[in-house]
Amino acid sequence: MRTGLIAAAAVLMAGLTATVANAQDGKLRIIAFGAHPDDNELRVAGTAAKWAALGHHVKFVSVTNGDIGHWREAGGPLARRRTAEVQETAKILGITTQVLDLHDGELEPTLANRRTITRLIREWKADVVIGHRPNDYHPDHRAVGQLVQDASYMVTVPFFCPDTPHLEHNPVFLSYEDNFTRPAPFQPDIVVAIDDVVEKKLAAVEALPSQFYEGGANGGPQLVPADEAGKAKRKSDVRQGFERRFAASADRFRAKLREFYGPEKGDAARYAEAFEISEYGRRPNADEIRRLFPFYPAK
Repeated sequence: MRTGLIAAAAVLMAGLTATVANAQDGKLRIIAFGAHPDDNELRVAGTAAKWAALGHHVKFVSVTNGDIGHWREAGGPLARRRTAEVQETAKILGITTQVLDLHDGELEPTLANRRTITRLIREWKADVVIGHRPNDYHPDHRAVGQLVQDASYMVTVPFFCPDTPHLEHNPVFLSYEDNFTRPAPFQPDIVVAIDDVVEKKLAAVEALPSQFYEGGANGGPQLVPADEAGKAKRKSDVRQGFERRFAASADRFRAKLREFYGPEKGDAARYAEAFEISEYGRRPNADEIRRLFPFYPAK
């Protein structure tokens, strides 16, 4: 037992040492929080792949383990399956991923969970933090939005979670795109064209078959054909659906794409991801946005 504890402590210390070393390499550090093991992949996989390709450090955190997110299976087996799925997406995108062992559908913005989110942001030494907005159809999404929002000041407070060193500078906090309008609609403060990495993003969502090919919690056996032709058609239909979804973001925020990329490149962009700047973290100016999102053409 003692040998096992020593080994575990050594692994943890090695991980912390690597994090500190990475934090000093001059690269950006981004941490994204999704409620389930597919939320980050849907909303920021393209931008994450672009950051990673430039050597920046990106971590996805699923705040629940997704253990009720399927029509046929649940509990520990499903949680393990979904963790394996996002581990595969992390390989595709070139990032780090973590799934917290909290039950799907039961997440609440408690003090204990606020401490967990705060520690994760601090441990990653984040420059950018991304999550859901607090108004959303899913209670777990709303809870993540609230938790990230509540951490957006506390990460700098020394005697809140004093076991984890506080951040000297508040990160920029961002929210994912959504279509909800009450109490306020989503504001596209930052829009990133992802045409050059859309194949990676499509590969990432294809690596989550429990949620998309099989339909997740609201799917059913009718979505899983038995014959090879049916399977191929189902896979093609899912892919085309996501292509349309990612293209819709570019069309929705075309004016913002023109603003960031110029008229010609802004009009040419086919796929995009969009983010809203939180009022509670650091408010970046135009120059800092271009530093944090080093994908835009020089002015």
